[in-house]
Amino acid sequence: MTSSKVPVLAARIERFPIAGSFTISRGAKTEAVTVVAELSRNGLTGRGECVPYPRYGETPEATLAAILTMQEAVRGGLDRQALQAAMKPGAARNALDCAFIDLEAKQAGVRAWNLLDRPSPGMRTTAFTISLGTPEAMAAATARAAHRPLLKIKLGGDGDPERIAAIRKAAPESELVVDANEAWTPTNLEANLAACADVGVTLVEQPLPAGRDDALAMIKRPVAVCADESVHTRETLASLRGRYDAVNIKLDKSGGLTEALAMADAAQALGFEIMIGCMVATSLSMAPAMLVTPQARFVDLDGPLLLARDRDHGLRYDESLIYPPDASLWG
Repeated sequence: MTSSKVPVLAARIERFPIAGSFTISRGAKTEAVTVVAELSRNGLTGRGECVPYPRYGETPEATLAAILTMQEAVRGGLDRQALQAAMKPGAARNALDCAFIDLEAKQAGVRAWNLLDRPSPGMRTTAFTISLGTPEAMAAATARAAHRPLLKIKLGGDGDPERIAAIRKAAPESELVVDANEAWTPTNLEANLAACADVGVTLVEQPLPAGRDDALAMIKRPVAVCADESVHTRETLASLRGRYDAVNIKLDKSGGLTEALAMADAAQALGFEIMIGCMVATSLSMAPAMLVTPQARFVDLDGPLLLARDRDHGLRYDESLIYPPDASLWG
C-alpha cells in the first residue's frame, strides 16, 4: 500500500494456468492472461482485474499501456464518473473502474454494494462451462459435471446437433445453456435451434456473428436467444429488440461495473432477461460482477473454477454455489 494524498495508479500483467485447456469456436488456450490495475491513496489500495479479448482487438500489452496512460489524469483528480468519458468501453476501463470502486468503498468503510446503493448480493448458482470438442469428449466431460445444476455448453457449428444430444444424455437433469460464439450460419440456424429445443436447452447464446444476425428476427425462435458479442453497452440494447430475448453483460465489454449496473437497469426496462458473464479469470474479476447477480436470471461466473489455481482470498465456491466476496478480495 502507498500513503499519498494524491492517488497513485499502477498496473501489471498477470498469468494464471488453466486446468487443462479451454476451447471455444475461435480456438483453445491454456492460461488466463489478466491485467490488474491498482489505485492507492492514504494507505488504502483498490484493485480491479480485466481480461483483454482478441475478438475486440485487445491485447494484454495494449491494455496495460492504456491503463498506464491514465496515471497523469488520476494524479490530476480524475474520478470514476469522469473515467466513463475519458476511456472507451473495454477491458482497460473495466480494471480501472473496479479499482476506483474498491478504493472508494475502503475509504468510506462500507461494502461496494452499499456505496453504489445496490442490493446486497447473495449466494447464487453459477453455470459451469464444458469446452468445445467432439461429441464423445464433450459427453465425457459433461458426465463428470452432471451433478451441477447449470451447465454452459460451448458449441462450434458443424456437428452441434450431435454434440448437444450427447451432452443431454450425459446430463439428463442439468439445466443447459449453449454458447455458439458466433459459429452458426443462417443456413443451419433453424436446425440447430430445433436440436436444442428437442433436448430442453433453456438458452442459446450468440448463435450468429454480431452484425450479421438479422435472421434471428425472421424466424420463430423455439429457444430463447441471448446476445453476447452483439451487446456491449446501453447504447447497443435497443437495436437488439426482436432478435434477442436476453443479454449477456460482461464487465470487460461494458468497461466496468459502473456501466454494467446501468446497463442491467436499462436491459430490464426493455424486457430483456439478463445473464451476468465473465471471461476466464480469477476471483478478482468475478467479485465486482457479483453486484449484477440480483438482477440476473443466469449467472455465469465460473472463471476461477476453470483455473489450476485462483488468487489469494478468492471467492468461495461450493461446487456450483458462489458466495459474495470478502472485503479482503474486493469491495
